[in-house]
This record gives sequence, structure tokens and C-alpha cells, in this order.
Amino acid sequence: MAVRKKSEGFNLAFLDIMSCGLGAIILVFMLVKHNVANSDVEIDLLTGDLSRLEQQEQKLEDKLMALKGFSKSEDQQIAKLRKEIETLQKSLSKSQKSTVQKQEQLAALKNSIKNTPRANTEDIIADNRGGEENYLMGLKVEGRRIAIMIDSSASMTDEKLIDIIRRKNASSSEKKRGQKWIRTKKIARWLLARIPKTSSVSLVSYNNQAKNLGGIKWIKLLGKNTIKKLYTDIDKIIPKGSTNLHKGLKLVSNLKPTDLYVITDGLPTEGESSYASLNPFSSCSSLIGSSKTISGECRIKLFRQTIKESAPSGVKVNVILLPIEGDPAASNEYWYWTSNTGGLLISPAINWP
Repeated sequence: MAVRKKSEGFNLAFLDIMSCGLGAIILVFMLVKHNVANSDVEIDLLTGDLSRLEQQEQKLEDKLMALKGFSKSEDQQIAKLRKEIETLQKSLSKSQKSTVQKQEQLAALKNSIKNTPRANTEDIIADNRGGEENYLMGLKVEGRRIAIMIDSSASMTDEKLIDIIRRKNASSSEKKRGQKWIRTKKIARWLLARIPKTSSVSLVSYNNQAKNLGGIKWIKLLGKNTIKKLYTDIDKIIPKGSTNLHKGLKLVSNLKPTDLYVITDGLPTEGESSYASLNPFSSCSSLIGSSKTISGECRIKLFRQTIKESAPSGVKVNVILLPIEGDPAASNEYWYWTSNTGGLLISPAINWP
């Protein structure tokens, strides 16, 4: 509107100038009529005035055209900006709707999580020493007849060999205070607390000997009293001696379980005396515990022979492998064994359970 008013102002100015010019011409003609002698001079003056007026008129027309073009350009820019604003408003409206929907979905999810029962309602007995947030992904305690084997050899006290050797010469109470042994007992409790109500369980401890815990081979109705008895028997164990996996598996095989869970830290260090006569063990003189050390190669041979002769057939095996120095082949060997049975090898984080 401001541009149009300017244009109209210029038109009026132009008309005023033109009117003044015409009036001057008429006046000149009237004077010429009375003074013919000076007509040539007056004509020249009038011609000059007319030329100047025409030039002024041309300049005004040029300015008017420029203003009209500028106004048109402004209108186009304003229209373009309005379209962009409209597009942005539509986009903002869509984003706001999407945000509201996501907030509603998040609120529904939070409400669903809040109302979901805690997993510990499925446990037979609560055990506050193992937090419910520490479930192992993929490890599920299941089976009709579940056997749990606990390695109670001397190496189960600590992770480093120097600490294991130092604790071997300590008192029984000091051996039981080993960090890895405390963790082993927590894992055993974690497994026991999650035995299905319809399952039977047998708990076996093994080092250079093997024995059933709890006083009986199979416990069917696992309740608070039975769990406490098993916990008490676990607390009485003193981790010591060598690791004779053969004795533990032989006892478990006689029980005929459907599922087996093994808590250990490495390959066996002792086997049966009959192994010494086998060709693969011709260079392994320490199979029956007659030596204080055994090579890694002999431990691998011993493990494979033990699994071949003593492992229960048709049983799904799950192994929880705890860390120890100087036994790098353990994870590969146990993984091969568990995978062949359809079970799992788990090497959990230090803070579990």
C-alpha cells in the first residue's frame, strides 16, 4: 500500500508539473501575440523549457517504473515467505503429533514394566545374597532330574596361582574365605534357588573324591528346610586337593540325570590309575597325583579321556567356568563338550552373582 501511495504521489506531481508547463506555454503565446518582434527569442526559450520538462517527465516515468518493479518484487518475496512459513507450520504440527504419540507409548511401556511381576516369584526360595538383577542371559535352570557338580579343589579358592599356593598352607577357615570359593557358593545358591518345583535335584561336590550333599541322592520337593540343609553342607566344604573330574562324573552318571550344571575353574589335574597305561598318556607321569605339577597338554588329554569314559550320555551339560591363571585351553575344551550336548558354557563377569 505504501508503494501505491508513492506512485500516486508521483503521478500527481507529474500532473502538477505538466499543468504548470502548459500554463506557461499559454502565457508565452499570449505575450508573443502582443510582442511579435521578440517571438524568435521567446520560441527558443519555450523550446528549451519544453525540452527540460520532457526530460523531467522522462525521469519521473523512469522512477515510477522502477518503483512499480520494486513493489512487484517485494510482493513475490512476501508470497514466497508465506508459503515457507505455511510449510514449516505443517511440519511442526506433524512433529508435535509424533512427539505426543511417542510420549504416550513411553508412558504405556513404563506402566507395563511397573506392573510386570518380578522374576523372583518363580524361584523356589528367596536368596538375598544373589540379586535378581544378576540373571545370566541364556542360562536357564531346567530339567526333570538336575545334577549340580561343584568343583571343591584347592584352585577354587583364588584366581592367581601365587594366592592359591599361599592359601594351600593356611587354615581350613582361611581356605573357606577365598574370594573365588565365596563366589562359588553364591553360584550354587543361585542355581538351587531356581530349580523348577516339578524337578528333582542332586548336589555333588568333587575334588580328589566325590560325594553327595544333603544326605540323599535325589531331592524332589525342594523347600526351605531342604535348601537350608544343602546350604549348610556347602558351607562345610573346605576347598582342597586335586581336581578329579572322573570321580565326579562317575557319581553323577550313576544318578542318571537329564541335565547337568558344573561349577569349575579349569581342566582336571588328576585321573584314574588305568589312564597311565594308555598310549596318549605315555609322557604324562602325573595323572594319578604322584607329581605336584601337570602340563597343559596332559590336562587336555586327561579331560578328553575323562569325558569319553565318564560323562553321562544323553545329558545336556552347562558349565559355569570361573577364571584361573595358567589354563588357557579350558574354555575351548569345555565349550566343545557343552555344545555337543546342546548346553552352554558361561564365563560370567566378576560381579556375578
